[in-house]
Amino acid sequence: MFMEFIDLVRKRRSIRKYRSDPVPEEKLRYVLEAARFAPSWGNRQCWKYIIVTDETLRKKIIERASPPPTDARRPTRPRDWAAQAPIIIVGCADPAKSGNKEEKQYYLLDMGISMEHTMLAAAEQGLGTCWIGGGFDEAVVKEVLGIPKEIRVVALTPLGYPDETTEPRPRNTFEEITSRNHWK
Repeated sequence: MFMEFIDLVRKRRSIRKYRSDPVPEEKLRYVLEAARFAPSWGNRQCWKYIIVTDETLRKKIIERASPPPTDARRPTRPRDWAAQAPIIIVGCADPAKSGNKEEKQYYLLDMGISMEHTMLAAAEQGLGTCWIGGGFDEAVVKEVLGIPKEIRVVALTPLGYPDETTEPRPRNTFEEITSRNHWK
């Protein structure tokens, strides 16, 4: 069942079509155990995940939290597909439990690492995810789920069995993303 790490990284895709099959509890726990063991600034583990399985809540989050387009050149894409997954995982972070050094708020990085662990573990388990890190109204998500005002909603992801196969997207070459000793 286990695969080489680089194969797992290559396998993970953003999935936008899900089967309605329920996700077994043991797979969900496996995915969130991976998130739990993510590194964080000062090992402060500022994250908390809300597992949204209720269909009405999933739809509210997606429908009400999607802001209207503000730029005609880049309209907001509807995300109705995300509510079709049997689970939406809401990644929250407490900025007070993380660092803020040299004007860098580490809760964003901490949550990002933890969420990526979630997504890789999901791919290993044959589950699909899709990072939703923006384009949602945080205030609406907080209201719907009763999240305290000091907590930040950093990202959402649907979680379920993929009902599509997607091809890898083009990637920059190794030479395009690296240089040695100096910026080139």
